[in-house]
Amino acid sequence: MVAIEFSALFLCGIFFGAAVYISIAQHPATMKTGTPFAAKFFPPMYNLAAPMQITTAIGGTLAGLLQWFFGGSIIWLVGAVLLIFVIPFTLIFLQPINDQLLDTDAQRTDADTEKLLNQWAPRHWVRSIASGLAFALYIWASVTA
Repeated sequence: MVAIEFSALFLCGIFFGAAVYISIAQHPATMKTGTPFAAKFFPPMYNLAAPMQITTAIGGTLAGLLQWFFGGSIIWLVGAVLLIFVIPFTLIFLQPINDQLLDTDAQRTDADTEKLLNQWAPRHWVRSIASGLAFALYIWASVTA
């Protein structure tokens, strides 16, 4: 059980930390370098980040569910639901923007690209907040067990 609890905390914490870093530092700094750079930076950043984010979201969710299933408090279940929420949210609200930004052959103006990147940012914050709440719940469940 300790390994499952550790895995839930570790994986959720990694997802949350990465999401917050992207929201607070990486995306704003990238935007300050100008839209042409941001447009070139997005595809390689996304292609490196996406596998890690999928792995940590699914792994952290499964570990939280297992912790709850094997007798942990309902808080583990609520945290797991919050963490898994980021996947459908991403697919519905972020992926259409991601797909456009990943299409390097698209004929877009810098203004169009900037608009996409500015739409992307607040939606990414939703992922940061949801995973942060999940992480806080996992910590709470861990220390109150």
